[in-house]
Amino acid sequence: MEKRLFTKNFTLLVLGQASSLFGNYILRLALSMYVLEVTGSAAMFAGILSVATVPTILLSPLGGILADRADRRKIMVALDALTGTAVFCAAVCLSRENALAVIGILLVVLSVLGAFETPTVQACIPQMLAGDDIIRGNAVVNQVASVSYLIAPLLGGILYAAFGLKPVMYASVVCFFLTALLECFIRLGIKPRDHHGNVLSIVKEDFLGSIRFIHKEQPDIMKMLFLAALSRFFVMGVTLVGLPFLVRTVLGLDAKYYGGAESALAVATILGSVAAGLLTGSLKSGRLSLVLAMIGLCIIPAGVVFLFPAGTVMDYAVIVVAFCGMQAAISIFSIFAVSMIQQNTPDHMIGKVMAYTSAATMCAQPVGQMVYGFLFDGFREAVYLVLVPTGIVVCVIGLSVSGFFRKMEEKQDSVIE
Repeated sequence: MEKRLFTKNFTLLVLGQASSLFGNYILRLALSMYVLEVTGSAAMFAGILSVATVPTILLSPLGGILADRADRRKIMVALDALTGTAVFCAAVCLSRENALAVIGILLVVLSVLGAFETPTVQACIPQMLAGDDIIRGNAVVNQVASVSYLIAPLLGGILYAAFGLKPVMYASVVCFFLTALLECFIRLGIKPRDHHGNVLSIVKEDFLGSIRFIHKEQPDIMKMLFLAALSRFFVMGVTLVGLPFLVRTVLGLDAKYYGGAESALAVATILGSVAAGLLTGSLKSGRLSLVLAMIGLCIIPAGVVFLFPAGTVMDYAVIVVAFCGMQAAISIFSIFAVSMIQQNTPDHMIGKVMAYTSAATMCAQPVGQMVYGFLFDGFREAVYLVLVPTGIVVCVIGLSVSGFFRKMEEKQDSVIE
């Protein structure tokens, strides 16, 4: 008999993620707007946020080890409760005089907690689901994140304009504690692990064991990690830096056009997640190289349009459509890539491997933003020299790894048989 995707455990996890992500998004929006009002510098908040991501990258391996050693349900409950408590304490202590210090400390604390939460949540999905349902489950979680990202800025902006920062912070506290409450009702089996030596020796043993696993025992996972990070490098660099630069600076359009483009990208991400769920079973892993190549094909028109005198409106329309196609394609690729990593990783390793996946993509994103920031500044009069070569490179990478994905498909088929 076919198992249901929305079991009690998975439904509670999805509802909890919806509440947590919504609280996170409205909180960060309100904090950014407050810092902008206090300092007059958007770069200030961006700098604080960038520094605050460092603990997540550095501590993710420890988060993965904890996810594989302890009760994942208890970890999630504790982390969301601690997140709510941290935001509540920050709201109580916040004043205009100490705002930057309190917000900076809060973002660092949230970054530390996120280093432990992300691998734990990602490790729970393959524990709750199996087979193709893992892909469908990741697609659902991605849809929830995308919908939250689409709705939260609108509602968060309204709340902030009407009530100010502290009420928004208290609203996010409610979201985090609601998530912790929902997670209390999740029931996961616990497999006891043998403990030898002290904490440091356990951490060392697990760390070296996980590195040996992805480097020697499952090198395909290492390659998947690299491809996931590489795709994020190009897409995030082009999207986060290129889109506002093209719309506001190159085309000279106002903020409402950029807001419309951002909303369109959020919808494209949702549609890509829906497509990933619908394609489960029909889109074999051997064809993922074509999805990766499609990302590059979508980037090329955004550059080619600047070679012709098409007009500002037409340029804008082509850019938005091209970037939406790219966003949908990267959403499909990321969901399938993460699911393949989860499917090929044993339960006692899944937390650590998911931590490496998160850390790799997080490292790739700021590097991509820096590289494309320099590129777009250097070629502001000829942006096609940035976009067209990028699209071609991504296409070549996608087609060059077709053999790798075919081999992974063959391995999966042999395991099923």
